[in-house]
Amino acid sequence: MIPDRTEVSDLLEKALAGAGATFQGMTAHRQESNCECHWGSAEELALLKTPDVPLDEDLLRRTYWATDWRYPGPLLRRILPQLTRSLVAGRVMPMAGMESLGYLFTTARWQEWPKGQRDALREFLDAWWLHALVEPDAKVPAHEALELIAEITGKLTPWLAVWTESLADAVARRRLVTAVEEWVDDLVVDRLPWSSWHKEDTWGAALSLWVIQHAPTPLREHNASSDVLDYIGLLALPYADRWDK
Repeated sequence: MIPDRTEVSDLLEKALAGAGATFQGMTAHRQESNCECHWGSAEELALLKTPDVPLDEDLLRRTYWATDWRYPGPLLRRILPQLTRSLVAGRVMPMAGMESLGYLFTTARWQEWPKGQRDALREFLDAWWLHALVEPDAKVPAHEALELIAEITGKLTPWLAVWTESLADAVARRRLVTAVEEWVDDLVVDRLPWSSWHKEDTWGAALSLWVIQHAPTPLREHNASSDVLDYIGLLALPYADRWDK
């Protein structure tokens, strides 16, 4: 059973507070460095090595944009209290799609962190995902949240299962319609709708199957275009048979 929206809000705030407490006092590695010409100043780098000093949005953005940190694990832990709240507020702007931010989590090897840190991050992801699905005022579209969470965790189907459980909720159904409209042009040519660092081929097939199973009713409910509905019908055919009509 999906919690009601008050419970979802409480879960998210608890998770944000938990991330703030767990990663309080963290700093970038003392030997961390970056190019002053392309990333930022020595003074800004020093802020990352100073615990609990708030970063302005521009500095935070340049920090999670950069892909060339020598010690990404400590760096990510340093910014996580702010980054999680910025995600919820819709202020995170990756250089490309959400999967580009997922790369920082991959290189930070968060699944090898101490258990308490792993648990705090996973609690946030669980709560934020529910929020993205059922909260009418969620700032990040569910399909973008899915991209990021799948890339962070290296898993897709568990998050789709949560969405399936949520489809009794009208907001979650509407989010599915929006997602399918964004995805369908890629799915119909057997392409995952984002550039994955993980299992692009198998994820594309899994996402197509999930859409075939769960999207038609919400699409009709929301008067989706006949083109979108036709494309969903094509997904059920072998690729070579989709263009024979």
